[in-house]
Amino acid sequence: MSDFEEHGPLSALAEPAERDVESTLRPRRMSEFVGQPRVREQLELVLRGAQMRGQPPDHVLLSGPPGLGKTSLSMIIAAELGSAIRITSGPALERAGDLAAMLSNLVEGDVLFIDEIHRIARPAEEMLYLAMEDFRVDVVVGKGPGATSIPLEIAPFTLVGATTRSGSLTGPLRDRFGFTGHMEFYSPEELEQVLNRSAAILGIDLPGDGAAEIARRSRGTPRIANRLLRRVRDYAEVRANGSISTDVARAALAVYDVDELGLDRLDRAVLNALVRSFNGGPVGVATLAVAVGEEPTTVEEVCEPFLVRAGMLARTPRGRVATAAAWHHMGLTPPEHAPGEPPATAYGR
Repeated sequence: MSDFEEHGPLSALAEPAERDVESTLRPRRMSEFVGQPRVREQLELVLRGAQMRGQPPDHVLLSGPPGLGKTSLSMIIAAELGSAIRITSGPALERAGDLAAMLSNLVEGDVLFIDEIHRIARPAEEMLYLAMEDFRVDVVVGKGPGATSIPLEIAPFTLVGATTRSGSLTGPLRDRFGFTGHMEFYSPEELEQVLNRSAAILGIDLPGDGAAEIARRSRGTPRIANRLLRRVRDYAEVRANGSISTDVARAALAVYDVDELGLDRLDRAVLNALVRSFNGGPVGVATLAVAVGEEPTTVEEVCEPFLVRAGMLARTPRGRVATAAAWHHMGLTPPEHAPGEPPATAYGR
């Protein structure tokens, strides 16, 4: 089952079927990258300084929620340095030998990108410590008392690690990164720029008002914005004249159950169960997941982050609680015990 089918169009997780399209839309240079002005400025200084010294730049850690451009930035780093990039992921590095094989094939100045680096296996992580600091690894040959450690020099390289859970990184690994950039959610105005750039690449007629409508429902995430753009394009080509006006965007997003605040079917089901079945909570996430017919991890990882950020759900020691904004969004009057106040405008204000 695809990410779209399982979690809906508003999941920030990457769908395998989308990788070819995402590759087409990725910015190639820092000047093409939209948003993250602070991280871009800091990275440009790091890269420029290293180039002036004729040395590989410090290792880079990029943290933040999925879909904000960590992989794109890693590729841009390699492009700006004029270097090759080798791509892998933490779960793929189960043994130290897997990492040793990859490190031994690096050429001086190469960029090694490890996605979800917090999920790297401990033996590989311990080997990575030495590689990051001294550009060498110790390969153990044999087993038991007769085992021999052979030092293997590797070419100076730059490691770029990406993580959605920086708190899960061990202290020794985190401390070996010379630069850490935290990716922030995008403003609707920045997402409009992303959408306009993507529309130009894909040949989509996207007037400014249509771009604004999609942007404000995209949860501050470029990956979601680009996914919604493709779905709205389908609607515009089949049921309209191909141009994505505000009315066309609204009609298309209604078909895909994306409301004016960026909530989808599952988000509303969680809020509906919370306010109608449990009187606003508190209720445990496992009980809430049973009520909506989903796995607890889906509710916790796909729905909750945005609902908390939008001010509609609060996590308490006793469980999840609906805020006053959630009650109002569901068309109900909040009880006196509901925390918070309803938002004056939609998300992204």
